[in-house]
Amino acid sequence: MARPIAMLALLLLALAGPACAQAEPPRRIVSLNLCADQYLVELADREQIAGLSAFARDPSLSFHAREAQSYPINSGHAEDLVRLAPDLVVASPYQRAEITAVLERFGLAVMHLPEAGSYAGIEDQTRAIAAAIGHPARGEALIGRMRAELAAIELPAIGARPTALHYQRQGYVSGSRTLLSEVMERAGLVNLAGRMGTDIIARVSLEDVLKEGPDFLVSTYPAERVEDLGTELLQHPALRRRYGPDRRLDVPEAMTVCPGPSFPAAVARLTAERTRAMALSREGGP
Repeated sequence: MARPIAMLALLLLALAGPACAQAEPPRRIVSLNLCADQYLVELADREQIAGLSAFARDPSLSFHAREAQSYPINSGHAEDLVRLAPDLVVASPYQRAEITAVLERFGLAVMHLPEAGSYAGIEDQTRAIAAAIGHPARGEALIGRMRAELAAIELPAIGARPTALHYQRQGYVSGSRTLLSEVMERAGLVNLAGRMGTDIIARVSLEDVLKEGPDFLVSTYPAERVEDLGTELLQHPALRRRYGPDRRLDVPEAMTVCPGPSFPAAVARLTAERTRAMALSREGGP
């Protein structure tokens, strides 16, 4: 009796094997997206990364620019990517469709990074890419670290929360349903764009900004850098007179351009900027 039972057990195990076996993690991963770069540097084995995006080493845009110096960079051109023969290509949902179509036609696996318009979305994004590259436990560890970093940020005890507006090049503002708005809320600010009827991104005239008069302007672009008419607007004399150092909160674009591991750093920086500006205001300005 024991022998037939043993044979049956072996047969069941053999049948269950393919269903239970886990897919082998990709050994060569290429990123086409600045935001995916953050995750690969945080979660992947070094030898898994066959190429980061073209902007990975740019400190004005990349949160992990310093770490990215030691990783290979890919051109982003379809023919070069096919030649690299990666097991997985991580792309943005906004990636040019013709590039990903070529990659898929050559049999390359393409993962489109899920969108994340909130911190909750960042956690979902973290889990998705961690699972895709074979390191789900590292994804959970990163989520735990981000939660701890956010919990450690202390807001100064004040009365009513001040209003703020994220005013960008060409006069665009970040609305109430953007990730930047959540950064502002977590830093103890009220995003005035919501009261102005903007929920995503909208263009607002300089006159309307001055009329609404937020307590602070949030800037993610270097105040001293003027490259075109879009950035020249941010240096308008009327704006500079109203919003000097005591009313301007600067957060590096590299902390805010992508959802991901940079989110706690953006909240911490904006919180510190708010504290600095309010202290300067109490002392009578610059």
